Amino acid sequence: MHRCGGHPTRTGEVGVLPAPAPPRPVETVTVPRSVVVPAPGAPVSRRDVPTAVALDTARVSRAVVHAATVRVDVAVLVVTVDDAGTRIRWGNAGVERLLGHATGDLLGTPVDRLLPEPPPGGLATLFRRERSVTTDLRARTRTGELVDVTVLCTPSSDAGVWTLSAWPARSDAERALADSAAAHERRFTTLTERSPVPTLLSEHGMRLAHVNDAFCRLTGRQAEELLGTGWLASVHPEDVEALVDTAAAVLDGGSGDVRARLLRTPGEERSCLLRFSHLETPGVGSGFVATIEDVTDRLAFEARLAHQATHDPLTGLPNRTRLAEYVAERFVPGTRDGLACLFLDVDDFKVVNDSLGHPAGDQLLVQVARRLRAVVRPTDLVVRFGGDEFVVVCEDVGEADAVSLGRRISTALAAPVQLGGVSVGVRVSVGVTVQTPAHLTPDELVRDCDIAMYQAKAEGKGRVSVLDHASRAAAREKLQLVADLRTAVDTRAITLAYQPVVQTASLRPVGVEALARWDHPTRGPIGPAVFVPLAEESGLVDALGLLVLDEACRQTAAWDDALGLAAPRYVHVNVSALQLDEHLPPLVAATLARHEVGAERICIELTESALMRHPERAASVLADLRALGVAIAVDDFGTGYSSLGHLRQLPVDCLKIDRSFVAELSAGHPEITRAVVALAAGLGLDSVAEGVETEEQARMLTELGATHLQGYGIARPMDGDSTTAWFAERAR
Repeated sequence: MHRCGGHPTRTGEVGVLPAPAPPRPVETVTVPRSVVVPAPGAPVSRRDVPTAVALDTARVSRAVVHAATVRVDVAVLVVTVDDAGTRIRWGNAGVERLLGHATGDLLGTPVDRLLPEPPPGGLATLFRRERSVTTDLRARTRTGELVDVTVLCTPSSDAGVWTLSAWPARSDAERALADSAAAHERRFTTLTERSPVPTLLSEHGMRLAHVNDAFCRLTGRQAEELLGTGWLASVHPEDVEALVDTAAAVLDGGSGDVRARLLRTPGEERSCLLRFSHLETPGVGSGFVATIEDVTDRLAFEARLAHQATHDPLTGLPNRTRLAEYVAERFVPGTRDGLACLFLDVDDFKVVNDSLGHPAGDQLLVQVARRLRAVVRPTDLVVRFGGDEFVVVCEDVGEADAVSLGRRISTALAAPVQLGGVSVGVRVSVGVTVQTPAHLTPDELVRDCDIAMYQAKAEGKGRVSVLDHASRAAAREKLQLVADLRTAVDTRAITLAYQPVVQTASLRPVGVEALARWDHPTRGPIGPAVFVPLAEESGLVDALGLLVLDEACRQTAAWDDALGLAAPRYVHVNVSALQLDEHLPPLVAATLARHEVGAERICIELTESALMRHPERAASVLADLRALGVAIAVDDFGTGYSSLGHLRQLPVDCLKIDRSFVAELSAGHPEITRAVVALAAGLGLDSVAEGVETEEQARMLTELGATHLQGYGIARPMDGDSTTAWFAERAR
């Protein structure tokens, strides 16, 4: 730690700089020929002065010129440290007065010959680039005698050059006083000088009395340049005022923090957090101590994290998070301020992915992003919303301008893109919405342009569509219905009705099918054909499926308690195709265990379309369900696409004949029903004919060989209690 102010009073301490000396006479200096610097602009012969020699001469000469300003009552030497060693390159008249050496005799002499007893750590501890070093040593005189001297070694602005000043060491009394005065400071120095934390200390006002090595390294400057008010030159000009204000406030007491940029070298800035604390020095005044934290790397890391959080890694565009922030910053509720959103979806993007692969799809998205940025105004925001969807947000535009931009985008994107040697044309469906007083939140504005995009797709793709009121109303109604459905699932307002299944030959009831029912509090009954697809679209299907399975198992356990052996032997539970994954078997097992119901009491129903959607995954899931003991039925068989080859390989127990085929029996068309029944019999499966309404249909199904019947002609769907009574009556 360097201490400024006052005459150098300490001895035997490395790293202490004496105070600037008072005005003093300047010694007449003779610069040796070997260190003469050519006059600016003077021609220099390369033959006579090799470049390396010229550079060496220049740096030594600059040090000599500086040394000429040193007080004449001390001995001054210019020393260079290089591959040739530590050598004396110049000396003033004070050297002869102090040690008796003629200065000319010392040129080229190694320093250790003049200072034969180096300080602890060797001579290298004297020659530090960060700061001056003061220490007491013994020097050799011309007669060979060793005398005590105090040595100050100051680095030059040129690399490898130091100015070494020496004067007679202090007396024992002076040294004792200095040692006592320095004892306290050494403790402080020990704590701060080698600390890796850059530290400043002012004993009075804004003028620094101390800086440590860490701060010198941080700024790339020597301590002498930073002391006093020199440190402010290392502060970015735009940050000086805030920093000075903070420091000035701290001088009045307390503490304060400020973030400022420190200039390390021209063009390099370090962002730092300076923490100031008040420091009162008795007899001197108010000062401060400040520690500096270089937060440049941390800020850069945080900036990268922030960018990653708000930008899409593939295209580099802002993402949905940034879109929400951007629109919210500009959205004023209930106004018509010209804020427009365009929602774009790449038509048939899945075809590109499926036919050319996902890398080609990614390449296409990057091309779309690049073209979008090229066609919009610099002030417009382009966002990758997700997948193949993009959003453009514009300010100060009307509906006509927004539609015009949508068309320009369509034209710009229509140019073919080369993907893996294939020329691919790009079409986008664009939905346009301009803010109106009807938009109460930023989300509504974005949602409306999303709706407009789907409206454009519905009109034939590759179009630009402005949201109309009918579509907006329908979308909002659907959104409200989804909210109501979520509430109904959460409150178990979705109930189950049970329709009995009987054996064809005996008409003996053997089971039921659980049918979900939703009685909306204001809209009345809503059929499963409406709310099940809604649940699938809105991500509620898992919760809905769990509710149905749980309630069916609960009711089965209740029937067992009420009816004993007369209870339905199994319950058919419908499962959505979206539930057919690895999570379904453990879910079924946990639900059965929770209600203590045997797995053989449950039959999982899936449509053939669900089974054929991912045949291999379906086979794996069904195998796991069968391993539990659960039966599997294919619902509405014959109404969708199915592979008979896959059907034979799937662990299925039953085919359910769709009611539309059963209805055809009455019209004299039993062909499909006969074929399905025969197929089930051939595969060793049960067959359940749905939608049986008449005795004639039941008779014909019996003749065709259907094993079970279900329909209004047998029994209508009933609630749990009515089903209990129905089965109890037939058990008598």
